[in-house]
Amino acid sequence: MTQARQPDTLPRDRRDLTGPFDVIGDVHGCRGELETLLTELGYALDRDELGRPIGATHPENRTVVFVGDLVDRGPDSPGVLRLAMGMVDARTALCVTGNHDHKLMRALDGRNVRIAHGLEQTLDQLSVEDDEFRGAAHTFLRELPSHYLLDRGRLVVAHAGLPESLHGSTSGRARSFALYGAPTGEIDAHGYPVRYDWAQDYRGTATVLYGHTPVTDLTWVNNTLCLDTGAVFGGTLSAVRYPELSTVSVPAEQVWCERPGISPVDR
Repeated sequence: MTQARQPDTLPRDRRDLTGPFDVIGDVHGCRGELETLLTELGYALDRDELGRPIGATHPENRTVVFVGDLVDRGPDSPGVLRLAMGMVDARTALCVTGNHDHKLMRALDGRNVRIAHGLEQTLDQLSVEDDEFRGAAHTFLRELPSHYLLDRGRLVVAHAGLPESLHGSTSGRARSFALYGAPTGEIDAHGYPVRYDWAQDYRGTATVLYGHTPVTDLTWVNNTLCLDTGAVFGGTLSAVRYPELSTVSVPAEQVWCERPGISPVDR
């Protein structure tokens, strides 16, 4: 049996890319909401012969940056992957890995992972796709970086955020932080690890955009912004335009997944 190539979770230094960007929060399989948000942001969707979205372009050559967690819990993770993959391939989007994306990649590698927190739905949804698509999605997920450095280092995108000392780092600590945040060793009332609130202590000059932990409102904290506004839980799907720093949100079409407590993220 051929050993799977190790995932490319190193950061991508693309300081040469200056935007403008539209950074989109955790999609979690909410393809309909993603289509609506892209349209609201001014993108024109491209579709295949079956009517499925396979790309999107902006008349002003803006680039989408996904903060990760494309998959799990929502109704159409393959559809979200198909659209994101098409955009990344066409260079109209960038994407960092999220913990759910990373876990799906490991499951597709055949590793022993816990099938929970929406992964079961994603695997079921992928089971009806053809081998070519599943293989392409597997490769796409394997090659996602842990974080991006953009706009001459003025912009950092990482799924769970990243303190200034780890910007551009190739260390295991940086990769882990970008995927999951930093544990405090405490457990909350719902059994989830309590994470260090790094944004409260952030004093860096780079803008850091991230997701991972669902929030009710988009609130800037020390030049950082969490964009996960819980679309899959019936909240909204959100984006921030950069460098304008204006935000756009669209409502969820419905509650796709019940939120089991205040921190329903597979850590």
